[in-house]
Amino acid sequence: MTATLEVTDLRKQFAIGRPAIDGVSFGVPAGEIVVLLGPSGCGKTTTLRCVAGLEHPTSGEISIAGKVVSSPERGILVPPRLRDLGMVFQSYAVWPHMTVRQNVVYPLKHRKLSRTEARTKVDEALELVGLSEYADRPVVALSGGQMQRVALARSIVYRPQLLLLDEPLSNLDAKLRLRLRDDLRAILKQTGMTALYVTHDQAEAVVLGDRIGVMRDGVLLQMDTPDAIYNRPADLFVANFTGATNELAGTLVSRNGQFGTVDFGEGRRGEVALLHSLSPDEKVRIALRPENITIGPHNGANIFSARVLDRRYQGTQTAYGIELFGRRLEVVELGTAARHQVGVETQVSLPKESCWAYRDTGPVALE
Repeated sequence: MTATLEVTDLRKQFAIGRPAIDGVSFGVPAGEIVVLLGPSGCGKTTTLRCVAGLEHPTSGEISIAGKVVSSPERGILVPPRLRDLGMVFQSYAVWPHMTVRQNVVYPLKHRKLSRTEARTKVDEALELVGLSEYADRPVVALSGGQMQRVALARSIVYRPQLLLLDEPLSNLDAKLRLRLRDDLRAILKQTGMTALYVTHDQAEAVVLGDRIGVMRDGVLLQMDTPDAIYNRPADLFVANFTGATNELAGTLVSRNGQFGTVDFGEGRRGEVALLHSLSPDEKVRIALRPENITIGPHNGANIFSARVLDRRYQGTQTAYGIELFGRRLEVVELGTAARHQVGVETQVSLPKESCWAYRDTGPVALE
């Protein structure tokens, strides 16, 4: 039976240094997939391990299906084996001396099921992950992607309340990772299982998550739908980390509702989207995705002159480096032909909806 997960004001302090988790709160409704995303050391795996019961929180509360499983203040700490969880790790963690079927049936051995019921559940799990025809093969005869499917089948065969996945695709090669990434969401949705998934890969998070929580330095910066994370980032770090890697600096001149006019220096002005509450004369930083800049003649607002510094042809797209306002920006243009020559002066267009202005608090480090 799938269940809700509630994490309230979770904090984890190790012996030295800043807290690994610092006041994190979020909920996962039954049947939803929530992805925790962030760079190494941001606290996402520690959060997952606290939910699993593998780490003991310093403070805060964790509830699964409405039952409190961890609350240091109240002296509650339910052990991992009583939380009715499934876990899939970065390593495959399969038993190499067993067949695929023996690996998957193992969690059922201590549950009160008949042999027929257990076999039915194993067959269902293997069909779900696309391994029915491999049931009696030695697990060591499988590819990495297939072994990870075995690990997934073993974790869902007993239909736990909650499935926890800790970077399960990171050990796979690029092609396998893409294929299993797409299949994994379909598998989880077919089971209707509630899932908490940890990754540092933005594309993985967007494909898999109903909602994404971006973390940094133990703090949950934003929890929202993939669309909102990508199109209305809460701050400059979230924007940078999810791909808006271009930055421009300026001063807000005026505002008109959700948009404002920014002076980039030397009288050059442009319109931007205001994602913070900003006042005229404030210093701002503007985040902009490479794919949202257009090179070449264009009509409308925010048309500026720039110079093409270099280009990298990538088959289905071309990446350009351009110089604008004395800064280097990256531009990605789709198409199988590289259209712009290195060294030329050309117009570039920066759509105001895609120029996200934030209060300037200094450079943002992604690691």
